[in-house]
Amino acid sequence: MSEDARQAVVLTHVPFEDIGSLQPVLESRGFRIQVLDAFHACREQALITACDLLVVMGGPIGVYEPEAYPFLTDEISAIRARLEASTPVLGICLGAQLMAAALGARVYPGTAGAEIGWKTVQAASDLIPGWFKPLLKPGLKVLHWHGDTFDLPQRAQWLAKSDLYDYQAFSVGRHALALQFHPEVTASGLERWYIGHAAELSQKKISVSALRSEGQEFAPLLEKAAKQFWELWLDYIL
Repeated sequence: MSEDARQAVVLTHVPFEDIGSLQPVLESRGFRIQVLDAFHACREQALITACDLLVVMGGPIGVYEPEAYPFLTDEISAIRARLEASTPVLGICLGAQLMAAALGARVYPGTAGAEIGWKTVQAASDLIPGWFKPLLKPGLKVLHWHGDTFDLPQRAQWLAKSDLYDYQAFSVGRHALALQFHPEVTASGLERWYIGHAAELSQKKISVSALRSEGQEFAPLLEKAAKQFWELWLDYIL
């Protein structure tokens, strides 16, 4: 790989929520991928600032909990700096919520309860960019796994909604994309999720067997659509 290869930095909050189907697409384009624990990311500000793509992943904490998790303040500042510089940022689930907060929007517990499982998302309007449309194919189900939601940032283009929560995706310019749902998951990778989120699933009385069965049915179709989506989106932003 050449020394001037593009670099993607991935901020993770729990190790089992990785970039999944996005990884081979980035690697095929010559990206060097560096994964950082978000807790320690404040020590790598120069790297976060300089990378070609910042990807901020999900996790089971709230944007509104900086007293319990002080690193969130530094993480939001790092995301805000990239957004202000119009450099590429992708946020998934908690990452999307952090992006919303960095753009000045409110993030809060959703009043409709937790949204966990496989469902479709719908276009928010008739003005959806072509690169997003693979995720809107009729019958395609994506994985939702969140209890918090956010208001739409002022400068954002609203892209998708679900039956429970309006704001499932937004973009800002050509450089920023926030996804409340999880297009990155793979059927095999989800086994780590079932273990990592075992306490939450038990508390909410959600059947792991049922989730696994749905994942085995819907994840392969999502992986195929997501690959097309990732390719189109990367073509658009880079």
